[in-house]
Amino acid sequence: MKTLLSALAIGAAVIAAPVNAQALPPAVIVLVDMDQVFNTSAAGKLAQAELKTKLDAIQARVASLRTSFGTEEADLAKTRPTAAGPAATAWENKAKDFATRRQQAEAELQRRNEEFQASRQYVLKQINDGAQPIISAIMRERGASIVLAEGATLQHAASVDVTNDVIARIDKALPRVSTTAPAAPAAAPAAK
Repeated sequence: MKTLLSALAIGAAVIAAPVNAQALPPAVIVLVDMDQVFNTSAAGKLAQAELKTKLDAIQARVASLRTSFGTEEADLAKTRPTAAGPAATAWENKAKDFATRRQQAEAELQRRNEEFQASRQYVLKQINDGAQPIISAIMRERGASIVLAEGATLQHAASVDVTNDVIARIDKALPRVSTTAPAAPAAAPAAK
């Protein structure tokens, strides 16, 4: 009986040994609020000011086009001839020209909006790319094994938030970013 109990104890120890050997150290977590990095870093603030100028120009263009096209559309509606003839043909030509110019204006606004969005995404990418080595260095310094986005947490202690450290370091390493996105690569010709 003692032999059986000894064998079971040895067997349990052998089975438990790999479990103990596989025990991982506790995770050390730090948090970064990348929205705050974007909004309060020097590069982020400068980029936001430049992007706001671009957005204001787009909005001014929209307002200008609305006014001019609205006036012209009202004039077209008022001057529409009731009978067929040369006046009706001239009016139809004016209406077609109006529709063409309106489509061109809509295409222009769409292009400008796409350029703005590409610029904004490029700014975010540059700041994110600049922050990654900084975050890695802070992880090493703090002995952290995980970095989480601040927005992914419900609650946390202020001591695990390294956002201000990231901002201070990125201000030195990346004081400015470009707000002009690189041109998209040309589409490859279709294979025949």
